[in-house]
Amino acid sequence: MEYNKSYFEKIFSTKRMERYDRLYNDEKRAIAHYQCNIELAESFYPCLSILEVALRNALSRELETMTGREDWYAVFPTTPGLSNLNRYITKASKQIAGRHEIVTPSKIIAELTLGFWVSLLNAEYELLLWKHLRRAFPYMTKHLRQRKNVSSPLNSFRSFKNRVFHNESICWSMKRVTEIHNELYQVMGWINKDLPTWALSLDRVDETKKSICEKMGWKL
Repeated sequence: MEYNKSYFEKIFSTKRMERYDRLYNDEKRAIAHYQCNIELAESFYPCLSILEVALRNALSRELETMTGREDWYAVFPTTPGLSNLNRYITKASKQIAGRHEIVTPSKIIAELTLGFWVSLLNAEYELLLWKHLRRAFPYMTKHLRQRKNVSSPLNSFRSFKNRVFHNESICWSMKRVTEIHNELYQVMGWINKDLPTWALSLDRVDETKKSICEKMGWKL
């Protein structure tokens, strides 16, 4: 089987491949770059998943403390300013029930999307939630512990994760990729000071970047 331009355009679409084709006008380098993009995305899985679960659990704990109940989301419909968040809960509940599972607080929390968790740190909820949710980041320098300083990198994280999991291109600027990688670990450290060390033991982003740069003849 010859894995050429026609094959890749048939499987992955002409639209997806055209950015690579335009850059090189060399189908072998275009295909190599596309493969590198998949390799780079795969290498990000450990740190992306670790940060998402750590963030989810940290925010959930503070919401439970704030409301005094395990099903903290139950207060959303009757709390002015938070009622619009209930749409996330409704969707999560339907998905769980659709799998013929019992809807429990732990399942709701696990089902909620990263978009939900990041949205809790949006400006519209600052007066209602930030004084509680800031405690989810105990290792963030105190004078920097402001909602906008947490929300900004988390929104970058959400956008980057969406690109990775929707098979979009990320392998263009290694400088930007390195910045995002560093930001992911910075936020991890705000949640738990020991978490970055453990996550790095599973991380292959740096070695993957080096391999890609050698393969493509790029500078790191």
